[in-house]
Amino acid sequence: MTTATHTVLVADDHAIFRKGLIGLIDQAGGFSVVAQAQNGLEAIALYQHHQPDLLILDLQMPKLEGVAVVKAIMAMDSTANIIILTTFDTDEDIGQALKAGAKSYLLKDVTEPDLIACMHKVLAGDVSVPAQIALRWEEQAKQIQLTAREHAVLKLVAEKSLANKLIAAELGISEATVKTHLTNLFDKLGVASRTEAITVAVRRGLVRIDK
Repeated sequence: MTTATHTVLVADDHAIFRKGLIGLIDQAGGFSVVAQAQNGLEAIALYQHHQPDLLILDLQMPKLEGVAVVKAIMAMDSTANIIILTTFDTDEDIGQALKAGAKSYLLKDVTEPDLIACMHKVLAGDVSVPAQIALRWEEQAKQIQLTAREHAVLKLVAEKSLANKLIAAELGISEATVKTHLTNLFDKLGVASRTEAITVAVRRGLVRIDK
């Protein structure tokens, strides 16, 4: 009795990683990579053309980013099986991808057996999310509510490392008001210092720091 072969579309903008992933999938048996996409728009077009059983999609893609790709494909096919495979692990990224309809969210350091096992689970109709990712998704659901001014202060602290006096000048408020906003931020983030605030804010997807 032969095992059914499941068709797979791989979408990743890094050619070397894409080639390695395709080789891994081919070696696993039971899967056939029918197409590969190097940007988000191509992923949608190829999905529509091939109607694969499974799409493995990077989150950060040229022309159209991953969450938008997930939304577009789910609008075309509400039964689509999509696994996000990415290096981006902020709570905001995880939450948006899963809410859009992705069935799994994996980081690129996943082991080969765990990736293949995840593919089988998703094809069987399960939502397969690693425990550590699921925990962070639950945390993200309890979203921190910041005021517009608190968020502006947070961005200046995280992205520009500005002192209170410079933040006050930038926003046209008093230094005492900046201190009040920071006190409120520390309380909401559950931290006691600027450094901790930046770490938590980046992890929760409240701000991004370009490297």
